[in-house]
Amino acid sequence: MFSTRLLFRTIRPVSVRLGSTLAFLETAGGQITPASLSTVTAATQIGDPITVLLVGAGSMEAAKQAYKLPSVQKIIVSESEKYNHYLPEEVSPLVVKLLKENSGFKHFLVPASTAGKNFLPRVGAVLDLQPLSEIIKVVSADTFVRPTYAGNAVLTVKSKDDVILASVRPSAFEPAAEESTATSASVEEVDYVKSGNKTEFISEKLITSERPDLSSAKVVVSGGRGLKSKEEFDQLLYPLADKLNASVGASRAAVDAGFCDNSLQVGQTGKVIAPNLYIAVGISGAIQHLAGMKDSKVIVAINKDEEAPIFNVSDVGLVGDLLDIIPELTKKL
Repeated sequence: MFSTRLLFRTIRPVSVRLGSTLAFLETAGGQITPASLSTVTAATQIGDPITVLLVGAGSMEAAKQAYKLPSVQKIIVSESEKYNHYLPEEVSPLVVKLLKENSGFKHFLVPASTAGKNFLPRVGAVLDLQPLSEIIKVVSADTFVRPTYAGNAVLTVKSKDDVILASVRPSAFEPAAEESTATSASVEEVDYVKSGNKTEFISEKLITSERPDLSSAKVVVSGGRGLKSKEEFDQLLYPLADKLNASVGASRAAVDAGFCDNSLQVGQTGKVIAPNLYIAVGISGAIQHLAGMKDSKVIVAINKDEEAPIFNVSDVGLVGDLLDIIPELTKKL
């Protein structure tokens, strides 16, 4: 059993072994997010012991999950409400303090999420380090692969920094699985680090859905401008998605046209995903959209234009009228 009485203690400063990796993990509802679990996988491939950082509401509960993750030897927790919404102005000073006080940290990894991409550059600026963005492969402890030019080229980069900062593209790494038995990791609490921040969190609007989360869904049905209207988007895509227990996505053109909320956007300026099955409905295949989904295991493209670029990356292509094809496909499923 997980015992907070025996496991949790306050120790300052935090001491770590030489040559370890600090990984920032986001939480939602007291659970570590899938993107953060992928970050743990990337950290394990570096080969050093892992220390994870959990902050804000639910972090102590999430520590129970982190306790079962592979290679995790230490869990740092700060439950201060100042960290509840991952404001970069608040999180950055804590991370900087940890990296400055612990010379053993040779890597600092974050998910390539909105939160991670917000505060990682700040940490790099304060410490005069060059972050590596959205790594997709670990070659060695100092060499990584990352995409560039909207995913049309990849770079193999070697960092000469004493501490390597990097964001991890979740779609490139499988989420770390919990081990059947808990590790011997210790859990240590740290205080809030004063930031002098004058930014205040006001509110947020969350869109809830019973469908799988788009970022981690195994099956995604996406719609584009070829659906003509919000009514067609809703009437054609959602019944198909329900049959497949799939998440719904969209191209930027569909979002800009008002067919759906921008939280569903897939692409270079939206979410980058790699589901087992991606069904592109009425999507032409602009380079910005392909950058967000072309790593999907199987891509099915349905479009009336047989010259559409989406067919160049699809495994299965079907040319025809969406108004006929999608209802029939849904019915047969």
